[in-house]
Amino acid sequence: MRYDVSTTKSASQAANDLQAVAKLHGFGTLHVYNLKEILTSKGFPQTKECIILEVCNPAQANRVLSQDFSLNVALPCRISVYEEGGRVMIGMVRPAAMLRMLSNRRELKAIAEEVEATMIKIIDAAK
Repeated sequence: MRYDVSTTKSASQAANDLQAVAKLHGFGTLHVYNLKEILTSKGFPQTKECIILEVCNPAQANRVLSQDFSLNVALPCRISVYEEGGRVMIGMVRPAAMLRMLSNRRELKAIAEEVEATMIKIIDAAK
């Protein structure tokens, strides 16, 4: 259900590298959340880094939405850079697994598998 890898980079460097690599693969970064800063500012101090990137490939998103517009609830894709056990990790929920829970349409399965393969390439290249 998840894809997680460790990196020797800092969380901020890994997040920056992810954005650059994602762009090379046709994915834009829609938003970046620094969860540690957000929760700390709301009175819930965090000690671990957690940067969440929302990324989207417009062509792939359009293919999904044209098949089943209600799947907008699964968009955009998210990649997290976080600290766990003294290491920096990069992870995501696998798009194919997520879409399998929401739809059993073959066309969507193929799109999700393509997106997942590309997202894994992005994560592996940025780690």
